[in-house]
Amino acid sequence: MDTQQQQQSSIQGAKVLMVGAGGIGCELLKTLALSGFQDIHIIDMDTIEVSNLNRQFLFRRSHVGQSKAKVARDAVLRFRPQINIRSYHANVKNPEFDVDFFKQFDVVLNGLDNLDARRHVNRLCLAADVPLVESGTTGFLGQVTVHVKGKTECYECQTKPAPKTYPVCTITSTPTKFVHCIVWAKDLLFAKLFGDKNQDNDLNVRANNAASSSKETEDVFERAEDEDIDQYGRKIYDHVFGYNIEAALSNEETWKNRRRPRPIYSKEVLPESMSQQNGSTQNCSATDDDSTVSAMPLLGLKNPQELWGLTQNSLVFIEALKLFFAKRKKEIGHLTFDKDDQLAVEFVTAAANIRAESFGIPLHSLFEAKGIAGNIVHAVATTNAIVAGLIVIEAIKVLKKDADKYRMTYCLEHPSRKMLLMPVEPFEPNPACYVCSKTPLVLEINTQKSKLRDLVDKIVTAKLGMNLPLIMHGASLLYEVGDDLDDIMVANYNANLEKSLAELPSPVINGSILTVEDLQQELSCKINVKHREEFDEEKEPEGMVLSGWTQSPATNGESVSTSNNENANADDEKAVDVTESSSGPEMASKKRRLSETQPGNLNKETENVESDDDELMEIENPVMASKKKRVE
Repeated sequence: MDTQQQQQSSIQGAKVLMVGAGGIGCELLKTLALSGFQDIHIIDMDTIEVSNLNRQFLFRRSHVGQSKAKVARDAVLRFRPQINIRSYHANVKNPEFDVDFFKQFDVVLNGLDNLDARRHVNRLCLAADVPLVESGTTGFLGQVTVHVKGKTECYECQTKPAPKTYPVCTITSTPTKFVHCIVWAKDLLFAKLFGDKNQDNDLNVRANNAASSSKETEDVFERAEDEDIDQYGRKIYDHVFGYNIEAALSNEETWKNRRRPRPIYSKEVLPESMSQQNGSTQNCSATDDDSTVSAMPLLGLKNPQELWGLTQNSLVFIEALKLFFAKRKKEIGHLTFDKDDQLAVEFVTAAANIRAESFGIPLHSLFEAKGIAGNIVHAVATTNAIVAGLIVIEAIKVLKKDADKYRMTYCLEHPSRKMLLMPVEPFEPNPACYVCSKTPLVLEINTQKSKLRDLVDKIVTAKLGMNLPLIMHGASLLYEVGDDLDDIMVANYNANLEKSLAELPSPVINGSILTVEDLQQELSCKINVKHREEFDEEKEPEGMVLSGWTQSPATNGESVSTSNNENANADDEKAVDVTESSSGPEMASKKRRLSETQPGNLNKETENVESDDDELMEIENPVMASKKKRVE
């Protein structure tokens, strides 16, 4: 049998698992089918949205709301009816997709949209000893990497960019960037007005002179049954942009070294009668699709890239609020922000811009604000197609066990060494990786004050990505999650969650060693506990610092993320994804972000590192990669 026949035999006999059926996934499924693969399984929990249709070519408008995995399967079977494709409309983290499930496949191909799911798949592939081909795209940039247990680094051998978080006091009191205003408008104001009104946040703070301007009520956000909607909108406007700002200004210490914000009241920027100027919301041309209701036509605003002034933003704020009550009243109390909800985007944009005006922050257009609020980097279909092709090339090498030819390939926006596609040899496993090399971690924490719940939420779940954690101190089981626990065990573990580490049945103090396991992922790691009394509230808002999961000493390099390890989502923080490019000189044998090799990107802060659905990536610098240790 010649080489070509051997390759075709490997392809036709392979059983492949695809995780993700979005931008990359559509291209990948098509390419796999046309390349001769006969047995393909697809997992994706998402449904099709209108915003997917410009590049996920297997979907049509009639498919909106349906399962991505199922529709993609049906579309490919129409031109390759003889092959076997099985779809799963489910979360890859569901219990049925365990290690035994993964063991049936010859290779796993990832086209995922979030770090948590990628880490989960990486761990299952390691436990099942199944090769993984990872991928991602961001605009014109893309990469494909191969991860084979014991031969190449795993997906978690290098630290990944964590979403940057901001202390809640920055969001509520001292914003300095437009993204702070977006988080405030989306996660606080929108949620308070249209989501669960019983949630706790700082928006109910009232100025000392509030009584002179409006009636004292238990909740200013509560609308009386007979209250005029225009007056209600003005009341909300005055409260959040006027009274709350005055309340903040009363703390003189806060503004000693900061620019003082300006309170803004509706009477300063809005006409006395909104209805005469803009018409009635009852005459708004709304369709059956609530997501298409818009305040912009009522105000003569057409261009989403136009920069609105304070008056226009104020008009949009009031009109959008009125439309929610006039056209979508049944949804109020249950709404969450959705980037595909036009009215929600208009409201958040207007609210963020008014707050930005108050704090002297440059305003942004609706188009720009939507990108920040939705963490959008607009995807490029061509990049997805290129990356899908590269995935299949690497998958074929894996099936042929041609380890010498494995490559990590980077798609570049600008040529480097006259190349737009740059292949480099994969790196060897990182001996400092806590996932594939079992290296202990170090946790600095105040064992007297921090509760076990803090450890579970902020470290075990948020940073280590464990779904069904088990925590042991010596032979003592402190905490466990599972369906097979009886009521007494659940009660005991819940009681432990509310105790400080030092108060646990087996006290966790300075020098203690914890064993943390996830039985679903078949992952276990050790955490050395180091007691620490104080933490910097601004730099270390979680009140604990996890270290020891840095990249291999062999690289002598920097992390691929400039975000600190402690910047995982905390319970009391609002997080937005922010990836910052550094501008240091290019150095041999350092693994750095790709953007650092491109002159146009130096000194540029890039917000929105996540595409609008499924093409998140962490870019690494391929230049000088040959200097690093590689697979022998």
